[in-house]
Amino acid sequence: MSTHLHKLHAGQAQSEAAAAPEISFPTRYEDIMARVAAIDPARYGRSRNFLNGAITYLSPYLSRGVISTRQVYEALLARGFVFDDMQKLASELGWRDFFQRVWEAKGEDLFTDLRQPQSGVAHRELPVALPAASTGIAAVDAHIGRLYATGYLHNHLRMYVASLACNIGRAHWAAPAAWLYYHLLDGDLASNTCSWQWVAGAFSSKPYYCNQENINHYTGSQQRHTYLDVAYSALPDLPVPAPLRATTAPDFTTPLPVTSAPVIDPALPLLLYNSYHLDPQWRADEPANRVLLLEPSHFRRFPVSETVLAFIQQLALDNIAGVQVFVGEAAELAQLARVPAIYTRQHPSSGHYPGTHDARAWLVPEVAGYFPGFFNYWKKCEKVLRRQQAGS
Repeated sequence: MSTHLHKLHAGQAQSEAAAAPEISFPTRYEDIMARVAAIDPARYGRSRNFLNGAITYLSPYLSRGVISTRQVYEALLARGFVFDDMQKLASELGWRDFFQRVWEAKGEDLFTDLRQPQSGVAHRELPVALPAASTGIAAVDAHIGRLYATGYLHNHLRMYVASLACNIGRAHWAAPAAWLYYHLLDGDLASNTCSWQWVAGAFSSKPYYCNQENINHYTGSQQRHTYLDVAYSALPDLPVPAPLRATTAPDFTTPLPVTSAPVIDPALPLLLYNSYHLDPQWRADEPANRVLLLEPSHFRRFPVSETVLAFIQQLALDNIAGVQVFVGEAAELAQLARVPAIYTRQHPSSGHYPGTHDARAWLVPEVAGYFPGFFNYWKKCEKVLRRQQAGS
């Protein structure tokens, strides 16, 4: 790349980052619920695909189980909205539950190509341009930089990044998906894994492509003359561009703290929380031992950054009264805790936990099981939601 073009791309990246709305993610429950109360479902439906759209910024709290998809939907119903007012928002909540249902049904197979092998794979490493924010696509590079600063990436940018890595750069989805998951405050193994597979064509009928015109339209950038500045028909046959050729084997680790064994009152039940289950309203009025369990085995397999780990812990400490953080395995804790009962909440990551697993608050609990595609799943969900509205 020439010095002139390098400066041009850097300038565009800085301009794009400056144009995006400032975002932060508070950890106090009152602030999170204020964010729920501020949702404008009509504006969301019209503008969510744009970087400056009326985004809810609720994804970290949904992923971490602080709030549920059903809770958000019911909050809107309580404000007088009907299904047609919030159809787009409801369907996006549905996507989140759909991915969870896939993980629930597929188990370990979630981490393999779900519907068919990803086509055109040249390697199974991470394109260096992703962590280096040097893809040459200014809007993408700017927002990778913002990802490191904020722990967040707009959904359209996630699709662009995945398409660049997998469909233009010919990487298998697994390594770049692990890189993104490592940095996301809303890192959710079901949503992240299924979304990367959807873009790569392993969990969809065809790969997803984006060209420069599309990126400019949704990000507000004006970049031209990139390797993506071509017609859609030309994208599947592009040779791997120079910025995407260098690869690396990712080696991520989670900086888990060293903790003492929790102090357990043997007369009280034990409530187990984890990085996907941080609901402060769950059994809130019951006297109990409350422990946020951070299992080294889980984080060795699915590492997260120091920033993500701090966010998880702060969500628990700010909102769950008396919670103790314990770094150790579930079996180890069960041996330590001689208590009358152990409770947790259903989740594919914690099926091995001892005790009673309370049901999750699904948007539409009546629609369960595996659906190979979202359309059939959502069609059944929509029928239930409309029927509930008609009967209310």
